[in-house]
Amino acid sequence: MPKPIIKIKNLKKYYPDEKTPIKALDGISLELYAGEIFGLLGVNGAGKTTLSSILATLHPQTEGEVLFNDKSIYDDINAYRRQIGLCPQEPNLINDLTVRQNLVFAGRYFSLPEKTIEQRVRQLVETYNLAKYLDSKPKILSGGYKQRVSLVRALIHKPKLVILDEPTVGLDPHIRRYLWDSIKQLKQDGVTVILTTHYIEEAEMLSDRICILDKGVIRLIDTPTKLKSMYQKSRLEDVFLQLMQEESQ
Repeated sequence: MPKPIIKIKNLKKYYPDEKTPIKALDGISLELYAGEIFGLLGVNGAGKTTLSSILATLHPQTEGEVLFNDKSIYDDINAYRRQIGLCPQEPNLINDLTVRQNLVFAGRYFSLPEKTIEQRVRQLVETYNLAKYLDSKPKILSGGYKQRVSLVRALIHKPKLVILDEPTVGLDPHIRRYLWDSIKQLKQDGVTVILTTHYIEEAEMLSDRICILDKGVIRLIDTPTKLKSMYQKSRLEDVFLQLMQEESQ
């Protein structure tokens, strides 16, 4: 078994409420390995985005630990942030800058040398077929191209962990397939990918392991093949629907 790159131990996130705290995460423990695609599934409010946000250091946890290579991510949060890339569901590109300027800005944010930034932009623009839009501003781009630019921006500093929050929501099928191939290539490059998605087919196609969250707790974690075998289903969607039906009873 490979050594975990991320260890999550008894992670809790509570939000204050007038009566009782809202338990967005209620004791999550799991491990992530180098070069795996880890799919997060769950209905709205299950805790997927909360978990992703904590791993991306956008929000602190209430309790528990997140370890990166056996060290707390808060021991040196800036060093940890240089190892992760985040591609949010809603592209948050800077509309006053061109695509090129957005990517250069991201490289400078991570303190990359100018020559390295130039090389990375050239390489990633070629890989993701963005050359014709380099000097355009993001507002003219389609949703699919905005998502490509967001992904390239997340990869500019060669992160070891990439968090993709609903990366293909609302995109045309052929654009979704293109991004699927891109995600598979990240795995081939040894990058760990956390994929939050509502598309169960997407999770089944891409993920090495699936984690199903429900009301802030883990229902199960396993490979798509084993989950289908365990529940005697031919599709992961049917497994998910059965689990949600059991929970509602």
